[in-house]
Formats: sequence, structure tokens, C-alpha cells
Amino acid sequence: MSSDVEEEESQQGEEKPFAVERAKTGRAKCKRCKCVIEKGEIRIGKYVTSFFADGKLMPAWHHVTCLFDAFAKQRATTKRIDDPAEDVKGWELLSDDDKTVILNKLEEFEKSCPTKISKKTTSPRKTAPSSSTTSEKTMEKKKKGTVTDDKEKDKKEGEKISSKDDSFREFRRVCNNIANADAYTDKTAIIKRMFTKGAQGDGFKGDIVLWCKLLLPGAVKRIYNLQSKQLIKLFARLLLQDEDAMLEHLEQGDVAETISMFFENSVSVSPCTASVLTIQDVDLFLESLSHLTKEEEQIQHFRSILDRCTSNDLKMIVRLIKHDLRINAGPKHILEGVHVDAYRAFQMSRDLEAVIRRFLPDSEEKPSDTLGSPSSRNKVVISLMTPVLPMLAEACTSVEMAMRKCPNGMLSEVKYDGERVQVHKSGNDFRYFSRSLKPVLPHKVNLFKDYIARAFPDGDDLILDSEVLMVDNETGQPLPFGTLGIHKKAEFKNANVCLFVFDCLYYNGEILINKSMLERRRILMDRMTEIPNRIMLSEVHEVHNPRVLAERIVHVLKLGLEGLVLKDIDSKYEPGKRHWLKVKKDYLCGGAMADSADLVVLGAWYGTGNKGGMLSIFLMGCYDEERDKWLTVTKVHTGHDDTTLTALQDELDMVKIGKDVDKLPSWLLAKKPMVPDFVARDPKKQPVWEITGAEFTNQGVHTADGISIRFPRVTRIRHDKDWSTATSLNELRGLFKKKPDSVDFSHLLGTLADVKDTEKKSPRKRSPDSATSPRKVEKKARKVTSSLDEPSTSFKEMSEESFEKRKRDKRDEGSDNIADVQPRKKKLKVSKIEAKVKRDVAEETQQNRDVDYYLTERMDAEGSSESSSALDPDDEDTDFTNFPRTTKHVNVSWLEESATRSAKQDEIYHAVQLIGDYCDCSCAH
Repeated sequence: MSSDVEEEESQQGEEKPFAVERAKTGRAKCKRCKCVIEKGEIRIGKYVTSFFADGKLMPAWHHVTCLFDAFAKQRATTKRIDDPAEDVKGWELLSDDDKTVILNKLEEFEKSCPTKISKKTTSPRKTAPSSSTTSEKTMEKKKKGTVTDDKEKDKKEGEKISSKDDSFREFRRVCNNIANADAYTDKTAIIKRMFTKGAQGDGFKGDIVLWCKLLLPGAVKRIYNLQSKQLIKLFARLLLQDEDAMLEHLEQGDVAETISMFFENSVSVSPCTASVLTIQDVDLFLESLSHLTKEEEQIQHFRSILDRCTSNDLKMIVRLIKHDLRINAGPKHILEGVHVDAYRAFQMSRDLEAVIRRFLPDSEEKPSDTLGSPSSRNKVVISLMTPVLPMLAEACTSVEMAMRKCPNGMLSEVKYDGERVQVHKSGNDFRYFSRSLKPVLPHKVNLFKDYIARAFPDGDDLILDSEVLMVDNETGQPLPFGTLGIHKKAEFKNANVCLFVFDCLYYNGEILINKSMLERRRILMDRMTEIPNRIMLSEVHEVHNPRVLAERIVHVLKLGLEGLVLKDIDSKYEPGKRHWLKVKKDYLCGGAMADSADLVVLGAWYGTGNKGGMLSIFLMGCYDEERDKWLTVTKVHTGHDDTTLTALQDELDMVKIGKDVDKLPSWLLAKKPMVPDFVARDPKKQPVWEITGAEFTNQGVHTADGISIRFPRVTRIRHDKDWSTATSLNELRGLFKKKPDSVDFSHLLGTLADVKDTEKKSPRKRSPDSATSPRKVEKKARKVTSSLDEPSTSFKEMSEESFEKRKRDKRDEGSDNIADVQPRKKKLKVSKIEAKVKRDVAEETQQNRDVDYYLTERMDAEGSSESSSALDPDDEDTDFTNFPRTTKHVNVSWLEESATRSAKQDEIYHAVQLIGDYCDCSCAH
């Protein structure tokens, strides 16, 4: 009897479209936001068709808020929660507080979306039926009505799914066309044409959101935990094929191609002759697959779809699982096919679905309504708890390049060698995202929850850009990269995990990305209270002078730090753009200061992707004379062009061992992760390559005393060397022990003579006497240079005057734009032009004075009159007082050298009258 009751209850539960409960394990992810639903948290599930068994349903769990957000974007005909007691399974098991939470959400939703809620008719059950017979009749009518509604709903959905635009075959065709297009504009045009005209040319009738989600599988990643070899293992059992044969074919580099070929040749399962799948079928299949972890469940799940797949269907499904469609197109190509502004919005918010819906032609939230100005656009697209694409930095190769890229001055910030973390705080809720926008491992950031609240006492809602790394408690110095791991942290007992904050994107409802770098830094300094070795403000200095910048670079490199990040003081925070500059010793002076070693090619691995089936990753090592063994140092896969790589396939004499440790030759000592696909037949006959990297490190995975090279690349093939003259183990030890302060920085300092001093000058602040006095200029330079060793608070002193001056300048500019009366407008405009001309002439004059002084000072220091000036400043017969201030005295070679280095500057037009201006000396003009 009890079993019959349970069966009846389960059947009644299955009829309800929703379910509610508290999460049991904390493993399930929200269907909408893809974040884990914590254990004990309320979750609501909407029943969907299960792939595990035909005809059965399974709940797709959501956060409570996420489910009602989904309701707001669904069609009016789509089923929603009308009466929780009737529509939600498990409602009666909830506590009164939990019920109140959901009822409040339901009430808010009904008020915000009144047109989307179907009007509820009075339920017969609530009219107090007079008899059980009446109740039964009412229930029967209700069931019939429900069946009729479901049939109409299925019919409408079936009409949509039957559209050719949503067929999986059409999806594959578009992907193939995108892959065959070379130009970026051609790829975008294919997407745009599909989303406007559709497959049949009469308008697109499919689901654009789902199309974009499948075209960008890496943008909103589902986690399947299925690597290439695991997929081979599963399909070898499914297709009854030889696993070793499949693994051998996998060496060509494309697991999807391998599975597709063996699917065609399988005798146990036959591919369909024509594709019958829709993109909705595939999306539902992938969503269910992402929740499976057991091998048997995964096999059963794949079996459920194989009967409906062609070999090309299965190939594309495997590529979706691998997050690589092989179409060479990213978010920019796809989203600009939807709308010209969609990619920019996606850079600031990684919510792909929300971005696309905002730009749909029939969207209720028109782009024109929300994107009328940059500020309104940002308020819509940037939001708490949604990661923002981080701003990046490009490599800076010289001081000259830095001064040219940041003409207004820059903040030179210590480049911390840790892990970048974007912190989101909403009340007491915290989320941490990595550079790739994935959640950061909890053991690295969990302890920051209390410290951030103390560091920002008035910060209720904020988004911070920061770096996490280990810091020595005694010295306060950052520890090397890689010490954040659980096992590595155990080696550093007297160290703490520290958060170095360097930017603020959002603070208490205000979006800051359109403010200048100087203003954002100012907000951090005013609002943040540093907690030593826990929450720290990054160390910065304001720089306007090339020599000061060079000294800063030398200073941080001698301390053993990674380098500097340079940020224009007027720059905005541009998500995804590389408008900052990063300075590292291996970037400078053509790599003359980088760490490098001449190593021998000991082995190789197959490449992946376009390099599949080729030897493109190489194992480099050195010789240990004492043990007569070859040791591994690093693996390298960059530095060779395609032509060289093709030639190496025949030139290298290799023996295939297939990563088998037992087949390693006796002359090679390698740990298991470094066992390659191929090893050299004779290492003494292998070529020697110069390997250059950021620095020598010791990570323990290599056998040359654990010494390796970070960010290695091949910079030269040493035809002049063989194995006997390559870097040995003893020489490698010496290179590793070399201290940072022993690096030759003369290459960097020697280039300063070629860099024009672009220090920003203000004619209003500087008197003529002080501007022309060499002693005062020299004294000021010494004062700025002496501040290099000061802590980060020196920025406060240096930026105070600059920041206030810039605010006054903005106010002055604003006041200049207001005319008192109409007749005076023309006169005011002329006076403004004259003032601008005077400022420009004064600034150019001062720059020329500084150049003259800089050249004569350098010539006097070097004791040479041949390379600096056509006139000798030490000659008593030379009178400089009669020379006009705008005149430069230089020789022809200096002019020619300057011309080769200069780049065309932006043209600025002024209303000026040109007059002749010549000096009285004997030089030819």
C-alpha cells in the first residue's frame, strides 16, 4: 500500500513543472549564471526532458533570482510559476521563511512584468467543492485543459524547431563557410547575412542567442572533464574499435576527425544518412553532459544521440566539447555580425546572452535607448558579479617607445609576478575571477573576505583589479611566481597571501572606467586603508622624464622584480585593449638583457590544431659531464616560422617512443611529465638552439637541478656550435645563480642620449628665469631621481600638485566656453586662439631650451665635440646670448639620425602669422 502511495505522489510530482529544495551537495551549477549553487542554498528547478531515459524529466536547477530573471526574458506563452502550491514540487516541505522569500520574488516579478504574466482564472479547487465528485470532475477538466495547453505549446515549439535556420546541418554549413573565409570582414559578413536573411533568404527565424552560444563555445564554457584521450577511450568502447589504432590516428592532432572517421567505419553503430538534429537538441545534450562525471554515465549519454548523428554531426559535437570549432573566429567576428556595438558591450560584461538580447531587432530594450552616450552604455553593460574583460598591456621595448606612447606622463607601477584577480563585492557577497574570467581557486582568495571589508570600510559594492601573490612577512618582499599553490605554500611558513590593488572599476554604484587613470588612482588612495601584507596598494611613481623612467626600470630590475607597467595618466580603463605598456628586461634593447642559454634538442612532441601531426614542441637540455647524462631544461614551441618548422621534420633524427617511460634511452634523465613522443637517436648529432626567456626559474619538473627558463622561445639556431660548446650543467648553474644587480644595464642607459625629453611643462607654473637656469633644471632632476627608493606613498606627494592642476585646467577650460553676451562671442573666440598660440609657442620654446641644455651637458660629460654640436660650448668666443630661443645648433649627422627615429606627429592647425627668424651666427640657414 505504501509503495502505491509513493508511486502516486511521484507521478503527481512529475506533473508539476517546477521543483524546489535546498541544495544537497553544492556541486550543481545554476542553469543561467553557470555558478555553483552552494550547499544548503534554496534552488528552484524547471523540469526538462532527460537524455538518460526516454520520456522522463529532470530538473534544471537555478538560483531563485536567476529563475525569475529567466522568466523576464521568456515568451509570454512559456510556462511560469503562477501558484507555487500547485506548480512547484516540494513547496510544502519548505519553511515559512523560505516560502516568503520566493513569494516576495514572485510578487516583484509580477509588478515588473505585468504584461508577461498570464491572468489566472479562479481555481475550482478554491471554491470549496460540495462533494468529492465535484472535485474529481474539476481535476479531470483541469488535466484536459493542461493537456490541450501542452499540445499547443509543443506545436508552437515544434514549428520553431522545424525551421531550417535551427537545424544542426545549417549550423555546420555556416561554420564551414566561416572557416574557409580568410578576411575578418568576410567572416563577420557571413554571420550577419545568416542572422538577417536566414538559410532560405526570407528572414532569419531561428534562435540567435543559441546560435551565438554554440559559435562561441569558449566564451561561456561548460566543463565536461573530457580530454582527447578520455574521449578516445569512451568511443573505442561505444564503436567497438581498437583504442590503440584510434590513439595512433589522434597523433594527427584532431580528436574530432579521429572519432568521426572511426564512426564511419564502425560495424556496431551506423551513422545516419541525413542530419535530423537541431541546435536545441545539441545544446540540451551538452548541458546534460556537463553534469556527468562517471564513465558509464557518459557512455550511455553518448549512445543516446549516436543513432541520430551523421559522421559530420558527431565531429562538430566533439569540437563543441573541446571548445574549438576550428573556424578561426572569436567573439569580435561573431558579435559584430549581430550588431556593430555588441562586441564592445561584451568586453565589459561576459554575459553573452544578456548582451545579444539587448541588440536583437525585436528586443524590448532597444540599443538606442540605452546606448545613446558612453556613460549610459557603461551603466548597462558593466554590472556587479559579472566579470569584466581585463585591460592588458603590450610589450614596451625602449624608453623612447614609452615616452612616445604616453606623451602626457605616466604612472610607473611595479609589475607583480603573481596571479591577476578581479574582485567583485556586493554587500557581504564576494566573487573572484581570474584573467581568463574563471572563478579563482578558493584556497587562494577565501581569506580576503574579512580584510577587504576592513580595507574599504565604506565600500558596499565595488569591482577591483588586483594581483595576488605571496609576501614575506619579515621583509615585505614578494615571493617568486608559483608559490601560491597549496603544496608550495607549505614551503614558505613565514609568508602570507597578499592582494595588491592597482585599479578600481566600480565603487558604490558609480562606474569608473571612463575616468582617467589619475582619477581612479586618487579614488583608491582616498577610500582604501592598507592592511600590511594582506591588502596593499600597488607601488607607483608619476613619471614625465625619460631618464627618471630609465632609472626606475633599473631600480626594479636590480631588486629582482619582474618589471614595470606603464599607464598614461589620462588613459581610461578599456576592457580587452592592450593600451598599457609592460617593461621587462627581456623586452628591452632587443633582448640584450634577457636570460638565455644554448641548449641541445633532445626530443619532440606532436603539435595540436593546425600543427597536428608535426613535431612542433621540442625538449631542450644540457649535458652533465660528471654523470655522462643528458638532462632536461625546458620545452619550447615558439620562435620558428612555418618554413623552418617544415624543414625540421626531415632534418631532426628522431626515434618514436610515444611518451613511454620504459622506452627512454639510458643517456637521458627525464621525469614523467617531460617524456616526449620522440627522442633523439644521438644527442651529440643534434642541433644547438639559443633559448631566451624572461628569467631562469626552479620549478622542480626538470632534471638539470630543477633549473628551467620561463617563457622560453627560440631566438637563434647556432650553426656555429655543437653539443660540446653548448651550455653545460655547470654553466647553467652559474647563469641561474647570477644576481639581478649584476645585469649589464649599460644597454638601457646608453640609449637615453637618443630620447627626447618629453616632460610635460606648464608655462603658467614656470617663470622664465627658472626655465633657463641649468642649475635649477639639474636640481629638479636630482630631486625626482632621489624619490625612486621611496615607497608607494611618494605617488601621493608627486601627484597632488599634478592632480589639482589638472582639475583647475578643466575648470578653466569649462569657464572659457561660456560667453557673457552674443556680440562678444567673436572677440572671445579670437582671444582664445591667441592665448592658445602663445601657450604653444612658449611650450615649444621651453622644449628647445631643454634640448640645447641636454645636448651641451651630454657633450661636456663625454668630452666630445664631434657628435653633439656644431659649436663648442666651451669656446669663449662663442656668444649664445644673441641666439633666438627657437634655434637649435646641431650638425647634419645628428639631424639625419633624428629623422630616421622620428615618426610623423599629429598635425595641429593654429591661426598664426609666419615671420622670418634667423640668428646672427655664421651657420647656414
